[in-house]
Amino acid sequence: MQETVLITGASSGIGLELARCFAADKASLVLVARNAAALEQLAAELRSAHGIKVDVLIADLAKPESPGKILSELKGRGITVDVLVNNAGFGLHGTFAGLPLKEQLEIVTVNISALVELTGLLLPGMIRQKRGGILNVGSVAGFLPGPHMAVYYASKAFVLSFSEALYEELRGTGVHITNLCPGPTESNFSQVARSHRTRKAQAKKMSAAKVARIGHADFRRAAHMSIPGAGNKILSFAPRLLPRAAVRRFVGHYNSLD
Repeated sequence: MQETVLITGASSGIGLELARCFAADKASLVLVARNAAALEQLAAELRSAHGIKVDVLIADLAKPESPGKILSELKGRGITVDVLVNNAGFGLHGTFAGLPLKEQLEIVTVNISALVELTGLLLPGMIRQKRGGILNVGSVAGFLPGPHMAVYYASKAFVLSFSEALYEELRGTGVHITNLCPGPTESNFSQVARSHRTRKAQAKKMSAAKVARIGHADFRRAAHMSIPGAGNKILSFAPRLLPRAAVRRFVGHYNSLD
């Protein structure tokens, strides 16, 4: 049976590379993002390379009404989604008190509220069909407190907890959920994130294509978690071994404003 995959934040970075991975599976795609030109370019590439059906849906998930509009558009086009990839997200770099509150609340809207609402709108249909799945793009940041990116790190902690809980709830339903937790990745995150500053420290970054390939493979084998790279696996485990104060200071230094 033909599989249809909806990917948010598909115009660049990990989302774009995940679209290429699912296209190689011959899945039909629904690409969602704000950048219409980038989506149309990607859609044309994937149609040509794989001979698949690709729909483009322009939406800004910072607007609370967007998930509902996406569902209405899907119904209008007669599209049933089998796999949801919640990839859209952004962060801001700076102190919580020093950053615009409105923009920090938009992080919550995109990274948490839209993810939860799209999951809530599309998951019941998957359960009825007894097939499908959800790939949430979280972050290794979800395992850590994040001084100078407090709301972003906290939003990814929510994604981590939410994904693990749903994984357990979905046992035996034919539907599974995977939380992809990359570390620093080569992408246009800083531009998309509308960051106000650049980090002082720079960790070695994995390519978005490699992150996507690993996340896609782990999703296909129904893993509950995907953490690309040995260093990121160690980083995700470190908070269990080290004092919380030490972890806070380390992350605060990495995200230094100096």
